[in-house]
Amino acid sequence: MRIVLVEERTPELVGELVSVWRASVEATHNFLGPDDIDRIAGYVPEALAGVGQLAAAVNEATGAALGFAGVDGDKLEMLFIDPAVRGRGIGRALLAFATEELGARRLDVNEQNPQARGFYEHCGWRIVGRSETDSQGDPYPLLHMEYGS
Repeated sequence: MRIVLVEERTPELVGELVSVWRASVEATHNFLGPDDIDRIAGYVPEALAGVGQLAAAVNEATGAALGFAGVDGDKLEMLFIDPAVRGRGIGRALLAFATEELGARRLDVNEQNPQARGFYEHCGWRIVGRSETDSQGDPYPLLHMEYGS
């Protein structure tokens, strides 16, 4: 596995990353129903196109995306791992790349996703606030986290 900074966001790559996103969300976001996932999936290509910096973990033998992270300014906007390769250090490697190379120092995590919260806390992030809704105004509370300090 290697991590690459994505320079060109081709339709093929975006499609592959959307598939990783969907598989990851279906495996970890138990608070979302199928209709919610379908609705939110419609936003993902635009989010991938618009995020400032995008990094992908790729299988060196096949070139397939195993996960990705997106950073805007100092905020980690997205981190998703193919559930078939969870537990192999890919999320930790992407998070380290996002903090060390891309300057991520803030993130929001769904309160209803305790695995993600625990992962971030284990990696040195701490909760600094909470919102009742997500960024689309949906009733999915967010925990605001910061790295370091």
